[in-house]
Amino acid sequence: MKVTFPHMGTMWVAAKAILEDLDLEVVVPPMPTRETMSIGVKHAPEFACLPLKVNVGNYIEAFQRGAEAIVMAGGVGPCRFGYYAQVEREILDDLGYPYRMIVLEPPKGHLGDLINEIKDFTGQRSLRRIYRAVRLGLAKMAALDAVERQAGIVRATEAEPGATSRAVRKATNLIDRAALIEDIRTAGQRGLDFLEAVPRRDGEPAPLRVGLIGEVYMLLEPFVNLDIERQLGEMGVIVERHVYLTDWIRSHLALDFLRMDHERETRKAAEPYLRHWVGGHGLESIGNTVLYARRGFDGVIQVAPLTCMPEIVARSLLPVVSQDVDLPVLSLFLDEHSGEAGIKTRLEAFVDLLTRRRESRQRAGRPAVAPQLEVSGHRR
Repeated sequence: MKVTFPHMGTMWVAAKAILEDLDLEVVVPPMPTRETMSIGVKHAPEFACLPLKVNVGNYIEAFQRGAEAIVMAGGVGPCRFGYYAQVEREILDDLGYPYRMIVLEPPKGHLGDLINEIKDFTGQRSLRRIYRAVRLGLAKMAALDAVERQAGIVRATEAEPGATSRAVRKATNLIDRAALIEDIRTAGQRGLDFLEAVPRRDGEPAPLRVGLIGEVYMLLEPFVNLDIERQLGEMGVIVERHVYLTDWIRSHLALDFLRMDHERETRKAAEPYLRHWVGGHGLESIGNTVLYARRGFDGVIQVAPLTCMPEIVARSLLPVVSQDVDLPVLSLFLDEHSGEAGIKTRLEAFVDLLTRRRESRQRAGRPAVAPQLEVSGHRR
């Protein structure tokens, strides 16, 4: 059985490692392009989220490369991600693509359910074998995330535009080729060394710092977010996402039943404005905006697909949060009609606003960023 999966940033490296270690033949989905989106838009409902449209196009391209089954995560709650597998299966069936759809649902506290699903499509591989494969994939995710986090810092002061991106590609290829845990760690360190070797500009003011919040697919896949991290970095901005691949995998697929420290902190920060889960990353978008303000960031950018309900809920609250924590917020809701030139113009205007705001504060003898604060609980 030839297996494929959705393309989401560098997830393909870890997914490929896990599936191949379980002796499955893998068809790595091609990186999304305008053609991928065009295929998906043609066959998906007009009102569907942008990630679903790109996934449909990706699956059709992968089928043409020989894929027979799709492995993807499931979802629950108000976010339409929970319906992706069912909708995509119907679309592909109607088009005559006889895919087997394998959906790994969030375990909701019962990790055994997820393990049994994995056993089912891997030919009843032993728990020990599954653990080894997952451990390998998680090691690759951790190495890739470390490289991407550092790239968000280095790119802001690179002397040659594109040097950081080239270093990231070299690191990704090394991590992809690594076959053992020790090799993965070595490859990850070499990737960080590549970034350390990127020539930097000296003698300039400290770069602005911007946090990215929003829907996970839109944050992790550069094609759909119009490469926002690269664009901001080349404008001289340090960029940090509120979620990286390991964060999402651990909370969504494997460790959702654990109350991790960062998640507790995020939920507590959001409480004055939003006290309950609204699906997706809506609550996290609110909480992390408050946390970015406390950490002294200069601004926050929300990235989401058009019509995304959880992020629309967050968007309705962000103006109040922004005012309370004294932190500018820009919301970008994207669909297949969004273009890089238009987004670049909005990003440049936002960066200019942040630059002038910092300079104004410095002239007035005020801190360039808001101090740590406690937010009143009268709004929710």
